[in-house]
Amino acid sequence: MNISPPRTPRRYTVVVAALGAAVSLTSGCALNLANAKWYTTTYSGEAQTVGHGTARPYVVIDQDGNPTEVGVRLSATALDGLPTEDTVPPTETILEFPKQAKATVFNHVMLNWYSHGRKPAEIFGEPHFAFHFYTPDHHTVMDIDPKLHPDRAGKVPEKKYIAPDYIAEPGGAVQMTKPQMGLHWLDTTRHFGPVGSAEEFREVFVYGSHDGRLIFQEPLATRKWLLTKPTFKSDIRQPQEYQRTGYYPTFYGIKYDAATNDYVISLGGMRMRKAT
Repeated sequence: MNISPPRTPRRYTVVVAALGAAVSLTSGCALNLANAKWYTTTYSGEAQTVGHGTARPYVVIDQDGNPTEVGVRLSATALDGLPTEDTVPPTETILEFPKQAKATVFNHVMLNWYSHGRKPAEIFGEPHFAFHFYTPDHHTVMDIDPKLHPDRAGKVPEKKYIAPDYIAEPGGAVQMTKPQMGLHWLDTTRHFGPVGSAEEFREVFVYGSHDGRLIFQEPLATRKWLLTKPTFKSDIRQPQEYQRTGYYPTFYGIKYDAATNDYVISLGGMRMRKAT
């Protein structure tokens, strides 16, 4: 198992946007924000090595200090030089969000690389990345052990906390809970064809739980599909109620940013939800 240790986050960059003529440019081409209706600031955590490149977590904050998006920037070179042999658990990199993300429900990202995909290989055998956006800290996730604590692994969240059309991975909660990861909840509306077909698996969104609580949201994407430089966005189905107060995403996106030569995996459209 290859775990990159988290490092101290730092400020990354500032992104400014305006609506219509709300922002004016002076003759010296300086941006005047005095009458701007809105702007956002992007903060980043420390980059970690992935393949021949890097992965960097980030959060976007609006002018009122509220988070609007979290995500990972994966440099294009990160898709090269990846391990070719599978490990148990799969190759992982830990990405810690900067402190500006504390209002979100997310603590860190566990980025996993599956060099031979997952079972069944005829459907999910294409090499792919999994981006686990975790709510608990990394040490808590590392303590997940269905053999040592089957009572915790067997406890699933109440139905009101599960998004519509999602079911626990078939086979029993204890048996299907992955050590140091959790139990995956699958989208029953998604259907994939064999690898190589027009309906082959390219991306999907998964939830995860442990000990009766939802603990991660997980976009997945194949390396082959990322290399096509996609632009993709989809809504995240929401549960009726929430277990934890904080900002939650309402959509996820996967795109190639030509300006920076990065692949951007994002959870955006953040909304404040109250625990019930």
